Amino acid sequence: MSVKEDLVKIVGKSKVSEAPEDLDKYAKDESPVHPVRPRCVVRPGSADEVQKLVNWANETLTPLVPVSSGPPHFRGDTVPSTGGAVIVDISGMKRIMRIDSEHRIAMVEPGVTFGELIPELAKEGLRLNMPLLPRATKSVVGSLLEREPVIMPQYHWDLADPLACTEVIYGTGDMFRTGSAAGPGDLQQQWEVGAAQNEAAGPVQADFYRLIQGAQGTMGIVTWATVRCERMPSIEEPFLVGSSKLDDLLEFVRWILRRRLVDDCLLLNNTDLAHILATEWPRGYESLKNSLPPWILFFSISGVKYFPEEELNYQKEAVANIAKSLKIELLKAIGKVSAFELLKVLHKPSEEPYWKLRDKGSCYDIFFLTVHDKLPELVSVMNGIAESYEYPASNMGIYIQPVVQGVSCHCEFNLFFEPGNPKEEDKIRAISEAAFEALANRGAFFSRPYGPWADMAYRRDSVTTISLRKIKDIYDPNKIMNPGKLCF
Repeated sequence: MSVKEDLVKIVGKSKVSEAPEDLDKYAKDESPVHPVRPRCVVRPGSADEVQKLVNWANETLTPLVPVSSGPPHFRGDTVPSTGGAVIVDISGMKRIMRIDSEHRIAMVEPGVTFGELIPELAKEGLRLNMPLLPRATKSVVGSLLEREPVIMPQYHWDLADPLACTEVIYGTGDMFRTGSAAGPGDLQQQWEVGAAQNEAAGPVQADFYRLIQGAQGTMGIVTWATVRCERMPSIEEPFLVGSSKLDDLLEFVRWILRRRLVDDCLLLNNTDLAHILATEWPRGYESLKNSLPPWILFFSISGVKYFPEEELNYQKEAVANIAKSLKIELLKAIGKVSAFELLKVLHKPSEEPYWKLRDKGSCYDIFFLTVHDKLPELVSVMNGIAESYEYPASNMGIYIQPVVQGVSCHCEFNLFFEPGNPKEEDKIRAISEAAFEALANRGAFFSRPYGPWADMAYRRDSVTTISLRKIKDIYDPNKIMNPGKLCF
C-alpha cells in the first residue's frame, strides 16, 4: 500500500495532496535554508487524526513536519530537512474551544489565527498580549510555541507567557496534557468544577510545556493550547519619545517598567516604524522615515475597570516625573507619526501586504535576548557587520522589545532584500553567519536558533545538547518529528 493510500485511510481523500504545485509551497520559505520538497501534504482535522498519523509515522519511520500557520513562512523550521517527509498541516483545525472571561483564558486549536481570535476576545472584554504586528495568517498557538516576544511587558512574568496549558501528541504517539489541564478529570469535568486550564506548570512539579516550546515540532504536535488574556482597558493614552541616542531611551524604559506604569512598551528605529506605517512606496516611505528621529519609543498607559480615570492619572503623573528627571519629552506625535494612530495599528495583525514584505518583497530577521546594558554595543556591532557586506545600516530595521517586565530585551534586526536575487540572498546569508558569531561573543543569547544558527548555538553548549538528545530519545525515540532541526 502506498503512502497516499495509508494517509487517505486516516484523514480522507480530500485532505491528502501529492500535487507538485502544493508540495512546492512547503519546499522553501523566505529564509535562506536549502529547499527540500516533501513527499506529500496531509491536513488532519482533529487530535484523533493527528494521533493516528503519528502512530503511522512510527510504524513506517516516515518523517513528519508540523505546520500551523499559513504562508509566508520565514525561519526554515517548516521546510523539511530530509527527503520523504510528510507535511502535517494543522492550519485547518480552527476551533476556538472556549473563552473564559472570568479567568481571562482562551482555549484554541492550532489553526486559529490572530485575526480570528482578536475579535472574539473583544466580545468578552478581553485582549491578547500579542507579538508586534503578526501576519494575518499567523497561528496563535504557533506564536506561543515559538516564544515570540509580546508588546505588553508588564504582563509578561515568564519567557513562556502568555502560554498556559497544552494538549500534545508526542513523537511516541502518546497524548499528554500539560499544566492544570492534566487533571484530575477530563476537560468537561474540570470546567464543571470551575477549573480554567490557566496554570502552565505541571503536572506535579515538572514544567512539561518547556519541552515543546521552542522545539520547532521536534518533540510532538500540539492540538490545542490555552492563552492568558488581559482585560480590555476602559481608557487608554499612548505616548511617543524620540531620540538620537538609544541609551537615553533605555534608561527611561528601565524606570517606567520597574514601577509597572505602562502597558504597551517597545522601541523601533525609524526604518522599521516607516515600514509599519508607510502607505506609499517608495516616496511615502522615505518622507515618513525622514520625518523621524533615529529611535522612537512607544508606550501606552491605561485604566481598566475600577476608577479607570484615577488609575490613568496617577500613572501619567508618575511617568511624567520620571521623564522630567531624565529630561525626556513625552509627545503625542513625532514627525508624521501620531501616537493614537500607532496604538490602533499595534493591537491588530499586520494589514496586507505583511509589513516586512512591503518594500523589497522579503525580509530576514536576526534576533536574540540580551540585557539593556549590552544593547548599544550590540547594535553598533551589527551596524558594522552590515556595512562590511555593503548593506547600508540605515536600511536595516531594528526592533527592541523589553520582556519579562523589562529585566531583559528581545533585539531584532530586520534585513529587507529582494527575493530571487542570488546576489542579495548570498549577502543576507553571509551577514547572518557573521552576525551570529560576533553578537554571541558579546553577550547575545540566541534562545530560538533557527536554520544554521542552531548548529552554531548548540556547538557552544555541549551539556544542553546532550540533555536535549536524551529527552528526544524519550519523547520521539524513532526520530520522526521534524528531523534535522535544532541539535537533532
